[in-house]
Amino acid sequence: MSGPSFPTRPRLRPSLVRLSFLFLATLPLALPCLAASRPPVRASNGMAVTPDEQATRAALDVLRAGGNAVDAAVATAFALAVALPHAGNLGGGGLLLYRSAESGVAALDFRETAPAALRPELFLDEDGRAVPERSRRGGLAVGVPGTVAGLAEAHRRWGRLPWAALLAPALRLADEGSVVSPWLAGVFAESGTPLVEDSAARAIFAPSGILPQAGSRIVQRDLAATLRRIAEQGAAGFYRGSTADAIVDSVRAAGGALDAADLARYTPLLRTPLEGTYRGYRVVSFPPPSSGGIGLLQMLGMLERFDLSRSGAGSSMTVHLMAEVERRFHADRARWLGDPAFFAVPQTGLLDPAYLAKRAASILLDRATPSAQVDPGHPPQPQPGETLHFSIADRWGGAVALTTTLNGAFGCGRVAAGTGVLLNNQIDDFALAPGSPNLWGLTGDEANRVAPDKRPLSSMSPTIVELPERGPRPALVLGSPGGSHITTSVLQVLVNVIDHGMGLQEAVDYPRFHHPWLPDAITHETNAFPADVARALEVRGHRLQPARQPLGNVNAIGIDGSGRWTGAADPRREGSAGGY
Repeated sequence: MSGPSFPTRPRLRPSLVRLSFLFLATLPLALPCLAASRPPVRASNGMAVTPDEQATRAALDVLRAGGNAVDAAVATAFALAVALPHAGNLGGGGLLLYRSAESGVAALDFRETAPAALRPELFLDEDGRAVPERSRRGGLAVGVPGTVAGLAEAHRRWGRLPWAALLAPALRLADEGSVVSPWLAGVFAESGTPLVEDSAARAIFAPSGILPQAGSRIVQRDLAATLRRIAEQGAAGFYRGSTADAIVDSVRAAGGALDAADLARYTPLLRTPLEGTYRGYRVVSFPPPSSGGIGLLQMLGMLERFDLSRSGAGSSMTVHLMAEVERRFHADRARWLGDPAFFAVPQTGLLDPAYLAKRAASILLDRATPSAQVDPGHPPQPQPGETLHFSIADRWGGAVALTTTLNGAFGCGRVAAGTGVLLNNQIDDFALAPGSPNLWGLTGDEANRVAPDKRPLSSMSPTIVELPERGPRPALVLGSPGGSHITTSVLQVLVNVIDHGMGLQEAVDYPRFHHPWLPDAITHETNAFPADVARALEVRGHRLQPARQPLGNVNAIGIDGSGRWTGAADPRREGSAGGY
């Protein structure tokens, strides 16, 4: 095992154990043992696990030069904006969790906001039904970008190296060209058609009308000029002046509502991280407007009442229990979660142990609960992601988990003319009408209705797990892209390490599944369930639905028994782990 050792797990009530193992004894159980796709990378000083080898090199160069995890994260995020244009971005937003060596964990929210002129009725037809195209393509889809402001604020608070030096790797990639990997070429082929239809995007990515192929090199001169303005002027080089003017003009020309005042007043927010425990370990994640932190802690809080280590990884009982807690979280998400500046999120109530015990007690061990019978709960009330994730750790024990997004692949498919900046379609993450699913199939209600300056609910789940007694280094640093699949992907990797004793790479590689509440089915990777496990789940009443693509892309850092960093890149994409 490449991760840390874990404490003895609490015993279940005898009656629950007897009932549980009555079914375990009669149904086929576990997946065959699966080997890790590769050995994890180990290093004594610093570690970076990112979705792209070019970005990993940029992060390691910063760490070797004396930068800390935040410096390396800033350099990585800007490099990814060049190297992986479908999700890396200047025109989107993100959530950053920073564990400093000296103190605790800080949460920096640079999620996009709705322009002040945006109103819910702009996205509805005459019958009051949501029109998906309006929130996914065109100017109305574009939220106020937060990435540049967020990275600048993180550097101001916690960085060590000069700002301009951290943008240098991205500038080189933009000027000299970034190499298109086979995986990225597939993303262009599957999702890149809107780039050909937008003249500014076509000039960069398909000047001859053909989208980039594997091995080709994309030179982005306009983006390089924008990066130089940011390097020289900081965030002001993006939110004011020629770059801001070009963004506003492009959004307005496409029918959007963004204006210069929206950009000028954008402000990242420092939030209090959410903390909980699981099997004695402290789990720290992101608060609303992310649903990820609450969701992760809710699901762990329910699962802690069951002995997953005994039922085993990949068994029908383990999958059943995890699908049931995922179902209950997503029901609560639809009703109770949104931007806390606009809706009184019952955060304490949703994480109340008595509430979670009640939700867990509603899980039947012998059969699935139909989603039509699983309503949002009634937590105690307070009184009067296309997305990328990377993890970075430095020699001092500092760590960053950073998830950044444009929402859909290439955002709304438009480039702000003259800037090289791809624009997000983040407005689709709002609940545009009750019960109307967004791009990722998630539904919502009043808590997540669009409103001026409001931040849409997110599934991004950057997470740091601390040892029971806080040590010089955290036990785990992880997160994932994948829209609605993000939180459940992070959950499953944590359970694989903590409950099932897997090494980090094995835990990341292990097949995944996801229950969204609605529709009422377990979406699963093609290799997730052997025939006997699938039959046992169907006997319990679960409907199984193969996923069209891999679920999530968890890039994780842990520590081994000697305290060295270990890095595990998810083989579902062309991720890269490196250390020194």
